[in-house]
Amino acid sequence: MHIHILGVCGTFMGGVAVLAKEAGHTVTGCDANVYPPMSTQLEAQGIKLIEGFDPSQTHLNPDVYVIGNVVSRGNPLMEEILNKGLPFISGPQWLAENILHPQSEPSKWVLAVAGTHGKTTTSSMLAWILEHAGLAPGFLIGGVPENFAVSARLPQAPKQDTKSTSPFFVIEADEYDTAFFDKRSKFVHYGPRTAILNNLEFDHADIFADLHAIETQFHHLVRTVPQQGLVVANGKEESLNRVIDRGCWTPVEHFGSSDGWQGGEADADGSFDVMLNSKVVGRVKWALLGEHNRMNALAALAAARHVGVSVDVGIAALGLFQNVKRRMELRGVEQNISVYDDFAHHPTAIATTVAGLRAKVGKARILAVLEPRSNTMKLGVMKQALPASLVDADHVFCYGANLGWDASEALAPMGDKATTFDNMDSLIAAIVAKAQSGDQILVMSNGGFGGIHQKLLTQLAALKF
Repeated sequence: MHIHILGVCGTFMGGVAVLAKEAGHTVTGCDANVYPPMSTQLEAQGIKLIEGFDPSQTHLNPDVYVIGNVVSRGNPLMEEILNKGLPFISGPQWLAENILHPQSEPSKWVLAVAGTHGKTTTSSMLAWILEHAGLAPGFLIGGVPENFAVSARLPQAPKQDTKSTSPFFVIEADEYDTAFFDKRSKFVHYGPRTAILNNLEFDHADIFADLHAIETQFHHLVRTVPQQGLVVANGKEESLNRVIDRGCWTPVEHFGSSDGWQGGEADADGSFDVMLNSKVVGRVKWALLGEHNRMNALAALAAARHVGVSVDVGIAALGLFQNVKRRMELRGVEQNISVYDDFAHHPTAIATTVAGLRAKVGKARILAVLEPRSNTMKLGVMKQALPASLVDADHVFCYGANLGWDASEALAPMGDKATTFDNMDSLIAAIVAKAQSGDQILVMSNGGFGGIHQKLLTQLAALKF
């Protein structure tokens, strides 16, 4: 069929586009904001991108319009689709009906990774473990894993059986809503046999009233996992314990607690012991740092074991794991000043990211550059948590344009350590003026941030110390 995707440059919808094209469908798409890495990935796949949502796109006459949750009522193209009575469907539902559980072939064994934080990294770890084990999984991940260089692909032929296709599919299971006409979380569509519940705290204040509302959606996910499946849950999270206590008909394995998978204290190089039921079962030797990554690894190992991957093979795979683009990604070094890009935008993720870099660079100065761009951050619901989340940085530069709150006031407890700007050029100039040889510039945003990373590197290259 020919599908036309509205909101195609979002990480999820872009992945749907890649899978649809790989499955043999004709794919076109449109979006208001186009930026790498998704735009370059789509163009490399030969997917035609149209800027904007002009109603004239109905002249493409696709078989169905696939609607991303970025599209709301009042969108000119969506209004034209509704007025003309044209067929449309949400991205998650199209994915479930055509890729994950199509009527024409057996359903996939879906491994879904849910949680407020760590979904992309854990999904990438899990997909790589299965790949390393020769299981050739398909996947859809909200980022670009360095081990694969694409965010999505269909299941492949396993190494040991080139005549068949792998049944396994790893998906990043987002709790954000499905579409303007389907306010359930995306993950209720996926039908996983293996489900990771990584963590759960309040987020997405634009659609959820409180933590209890999000817990309800997570319980909806738990209710879709079969009795012969597995729920892998963070045993440290009271919110997840409440979710499971509301009713669970599936075996549960915990990580992060003594009754399941645990990670030992990490050495300076990041390596750590893996324990199962208080017994050491192996040691991960890798380049990643931070307790959050150790927890992600434990969850991935548990889920992989459920589909038959031994702990030894999983640990060996993690030793070759290369992380994900925009997860503490070094974008370049100029004048001995490093510029990193990271997706962190929730205060908890910001704190974890800054602490991770601090562990890596020791006493070197960290210049944190923040764009509070997510819907939750724009609402200012978590603004009071920002100073504490940035405590490990030596100086903070915040881009405060287009916010519904005063960033300077929110960061005032940091005193001279924090400055805010409403103008991008002024922000970049201030960062460059502050930078010294040996500094670590950490840029955090869940958007393109106006290409600030390359602009910083270009201006830093012209400095003379």
